[in-house]
Amino acid sequence: MDIRMAGVTKIFHPDIVALEDVYLNVKRGEFVYFVGHTGSGKTTLLRMLNRELSPSSGQIIVGKHNLRKMRLGQLPFYRRQVGVVFQDFKLLPHLNAAENVAFVLEAIGMPGRQVAERVKAILTKLDLWKRRFLYPEQMSGGEQQRLAIARAVVNMPSLLIADEPTGNLDMETAESIMDILFSINASGTTVLMATHNQYVVDAFRARVVRLSRGRIVSDEPRGEVELYGDL
Repeated sequence: MDIRMAGVTKIFHPDIVALEDVYLNVKRGEFVYFVGHTGSGKTTLLRMLNRELSPSSGQIIVGKHNLRKMRLGQLPFYRRQVGVVFQDFKLLPHLNAAENVAFVLEAIGMPGRQVAERVKAILTKLDLWKRRFLYPEQMSGGEQQRLAIARAVVNMPSLLIADEPTGNLDMETAESIMDILFSINASGTTVLMATHNQYVVDAFRARVVRLSRGRIVSDEPRGEVELYGDL
C-alpha cells in the first residue's frame, strides 16, 4: 500500500509533542527505514499507521483508507492488510509456534484446512516447520523473531511495520532477519522499519528517513548512517 501523511502532528496530554507537521509519501512496495534518537517520534509514527493512535491534526492516507476518519467498525478490516513485528516479539506463551501463527488466521474466520496449509507454507519458508511444536520460551531469540514475522505476514499483508525487529539480536541473526524482510519486500509488500542499528542500515541499503524531536530532518533514497552517528 502507498502512504501519504500531510501535516501530521501528535500531542500527548498535557503538552508532549511526539510528532510535528510531518509530511511523508511512501510508494507501494518501498522499503523505508526510520532512524533517530529514542524519543524522536519513530514508534509514534508507526503506531499511527497501524491506527493504534490517531493524529492530533493532519491527514494519514494508507491505500484507500483515511485513518483519521476511519470508524471503529472498519479497523479490523484495515488491520488485516497490515502486519506488525515488535522488538519484544509479543508471542502468545501458551501456544506453540504453529498455534501462534494459526491464531491470526482463525481470528478472521479462515477455514481450518486453509489455515493448516498457510501455516505450513510460512513456517517452512522461514525454516521453522521442524520447530512448530515448540513454545516461545523453548526457542532462541532469532527463532522467536522469525516466528513473529511469520505471524505478521501469514495473512499476506500489503504493509509490514517492523519496530526495532533486530534490536535484541546478535549480528548474524539480525542479518538473517533482514534477509527475510527484504525477501518479503521483494514480493511487493511495503515495509517500514524503525531501527537504531546503524550496521543494518548501512549493509542493507534502502530509503532512510531521519527524525529528530518529532520532525523529519532528512530523507535519503538510499541513505546510510555514519559509523559513530547519532542513532
